[in-house]
Amino acid sequence: MPDETTHTLVIGGGQAGLTMSHRLKQHGVPHLVLERHRIAERWRSERWDGLKFQFPNWSVRLPEFPFPHDDPDAFASTGDIIKFIEAYAEFVAPPIRCGVEVTRLSHDGARFVAETVGGRIMADNVVVATGPYQRGLIPDLLRNHPVFQVHGTNYNNPEQLPPGAVLVVGAGASGAQISEELQRAGRRVYLSVGTHRRLPRRYRGRDLIWWLAEMRLDQMTPEQRGPSRLGPVISGAYGGRTIDLRDFAADGMVLVGHLDAAQDGVLEIGPGLAESLAEGDLAFSGFLEMVDAYVERHGLDLPPEPGARATKPNPACVTTPLRRLDLNVEGISAIIWATGYGVDFGWIDLPVFDPRGEPLHRNGISEVPGLYFLGLQWLSKMNSSFLSGVGDDAAVLADHILARR
Repeated sequence: MPDETTHTLVIGGGQAGLTMSHRLKQHGVPHLVLERHRIAERWRSERWDGLKFQFPNWSVRLPEFPFPHDDPDAFASTGDIIKFIEAYAEFVAPPIRCGVEVTRLSHDGARFVAETVGGRIMADNVVVATGPYQRGLIPDLLRNHPVFQVHGTNYNNPEQLPPGAVLVVGAGASGAQISEELQRAGRRVYLSVGTHRRLPRRYRGRDLIWWLAEMRLDQMTPEQRGPSRLGPVISGAYGGRTIDLRDFAADGMVLVGHLDAAQDGVLEIGPGLAESLAEGDLAFSGFLEMVDAYVERHGLDLPPEPGARATKPNPACVTTPLRRLDLNVEGISAIIWATGYGVDFGWIDLPVFDPRGEPLHRNGISEVPGLYFLGLQWLSKMNSSFLSGVGDDAAVLADHILARR
């Protein structure tokens, strides 16, 4: 296949890449979208079967394309989101090629060069829209131990796991929802809890996402955020409700602290489990106070909810925490690592990354003229990686690309 040329190349065919195509088409900018597998591939192959979206139906939308639903306050399944993105792709009708992976992106001094198995594609501009969840992070603690291990990205359902108890490492949104699913399936579950930030699913009659938008917290910039990168522990599962890990323990789940070390299948557990729960409570109560002050300041007719501040007593697994966990003794046959994600831009051969491999940019615009990033967490503000927020960032990038023409 001979080399070809396009004005703007968009790499990635998920919601970010499709939205970028939408904005470029609105400006009449010639472009091509490449997707290494299928449209919305990560939703298809890197989400578990029982996942419920964390955003209520009424808040789900892409530019000029709201999410169809019968219940605004319900939470969509993975299949529902895939159908939505497929429908959006039909609406946008992007110039997309699926099954084309970019193996190297460089610059020859005149244009960007994207190398694929089928040949090279030259472009004046490139938008990297490969998503924020590119590489599941797994600690080295049990790398050589024979126990079944899987990152949350590759967890499908309880039947995938061998019989026995399960250790879930990480009590963020994914870890909490997977743990509850396993417990409801009759598994004995151990949940390793570190620093986390829990927030209410609903408060004073409104969903958390409504409050984030109403108080414009979803417009908070990375500079306003501060150093913390913790996402909230929220869930849309089982109708969507506020998560308190103490409730899990009351139903039989064993909470343990963060994992410090491992040898021969015996895990050393660090101190501070009670302190981690207390920190989660502090974030929770601080958010309620922020909402109450906002309601008072703006005179909103939303009734108070004093019971929301009630704190449950710590269960025995917290007051007398385990400091060692022997996988064999406890019958733990599987470990699910809900330990977060990292980016994977090793295929980009351009000087645009910090020592950690994170792209250097401002609002998605890199220091290499014509190179852009889209769909990353906190690209320009809190909601940059939300379905409802990626369109704003794409519009900014499309304007910048148009100005370069």
